[in-house]
Amino acid sequence: MGITQLFILIVLVLSLGVALGRIASKLFYRYEAKQADTKIKFIIKEAKIEAANIKREKILEAKERFVRLRSEFEQSVGRRREKLLSEENYLRSKEQEIAQQLEQLHRKQSVLEKVRDELDQLKAQRVKQLGEIANLSAEAANQQLMEALEDEARSNAAIRIRAIVDEAKENAEKKAKSVILTTIQRIVAEQTIENCSLVLNIENDALKGKIIGREGRNIRALESATGVDITVDDTPKTVLLSSFDPVRREIARLALQQLIQDGRIHPGRIEEVVATTENNIEKEIMDTGERTAIDLGIYGMHVELIKLVGRMRYRASYGQNLLHHSREVAQLTATMASELGLNSKLAKRAGLLHDIGKVAAERSDLSHAMLGMELAKKYREHPEVYNAIGAHHDEIEMTSMLSPIVQACDAISGSRPGVRREVLEAYVKRLHDMEDIALSFGGVKKCYAIQAGRELRVMVDSTSVTDEVANTLALDISSKIEQQLQYPGQVKVIVIRETRAINYAK
Repeated sequence: MGITQLFILIVLVLSLGVALGRIASKLFYRYEAKQADTKIKFIIKEAKIEAANIKREKILEAKERFVRLRSEFEQSVGRRREKLLSEENYLRSKEQEIAQQLEQLHRKQSVLEKVRDELDQLKAQRVKQLGEIANLSAEAANQQLMEALEDEARSNAAIRIRAIVDEAKENAEKKAKSVILTTIQRIVAEQTIENCSLVLNIENDALKGKIIGREGRNIRALESATGVDITVDDTPKTVLLSSFDPVRREIARLALQQLIQDGRIHPGRIEEVVATTENNIEKEIMDTGERTAIDLGIYGMHVELIKLVGRMRYRASYGQNLLHHSREVAQLTATMASELGLNSKLAKRAGLLHDIGKVAAERSDLSHAMLGMELAKKYREHPEVYNAIGAHHDEIEMTSMLSPIVQACDAISGSRPGVRREVLEAYVKRLHDMEDIALSFGGVKKCYAIQAGRELRVMVDSTSVTDEVANTLALDISSKIEQQLQYPGQVKVIVIRETRAINYAK
């Protein structure tokens, strides 16, 4: 046998081996697949059997639970039925008892009616006998008896009423004294009196010449711009500022201090500084009002009312600082209202605002109480607040308990020894009236009463008032002052008409 044949035989043997291996492998895989399929069918069969067993057990458990719950429900229903039966029996027994009691009452009522009839018969016989004895009819006897009983009842009622009134007065007086004393003791306020002038201290007397200016033009410009009487005399290092209006005095003081620090004192600069100071004072007034409201715990007040409260700082009432007085009245009213179980917040609000009519910007013929009430209404204050404002001088009817409290606290604050001076208030009112007279004429822009009311400076509009009209206006104002005001000495009326031509170089 050759090599080629041997090689071919080997290849055939190998090919046959590979083919037999593949056939054997396929047969093995088929056997394994058949075994796996048989195993799966067995598992599925066992699972079905187990699921059937579980289902059977769950059904049995559900049936047992249903039977148990049904038994419990039937027992509960049975207990409730027994309870209802017992209650029904109890109610029946009670109904029987009530029926028996009603029957007894009916019997007693019939007996009482018989007794009443017998008494009426006896009473009629007695009345007839008494009438025969006293020669009086039954009606006349009843009338005399009624009159006697009425007189006795009136007498007893009058005695009782008098005793009740006396007791009420005594208790009310004790309670009022207790409340007032408690209120006054809990409020400690400063007693201050403001004057109509203040002294401004300067560093040296050389500044007085600058303040006066050449031929007095600076001091005249200051007086015209501020409406304050400025006195520069031989008193060392002092300048006296006089005005009945505290706001004007404060503006003049601050403006003069700023001018002295700046060193430039001339009419143009004076007007500029005074205008700036007036704006600053308005801001200070607003800040003062806001601080006052916050200190007293008053919130939600209209901005115009806050501004009026701030203006109280520069206003005096009979020599007493109006802001101090209003704060004191607010604290007194709040304390008294708390003692009486009333709304202390509303009381404090009414006490603070009770004198806002004195610092109102607009001129009015109304009293300060009525004007303050109108302002409070305008800015939507509570009805009890504006009634207390308008009624604190008995000008309208008091409709709430706060009104007499504010009136009493106003009197308490103003009646402290040394607090007020009536003469100063009359003096300030006279100066206000003098300015109002001048402002009532047409063409008048501003006017200032200075020199303690001995001089009235009137600034007019140069476009509508000529020189001839200015002379006539001075005469008319002085004549009206003579007719309407009473004052010591004489009043000098000065009408100032100034024409300015202003242009700018650009």
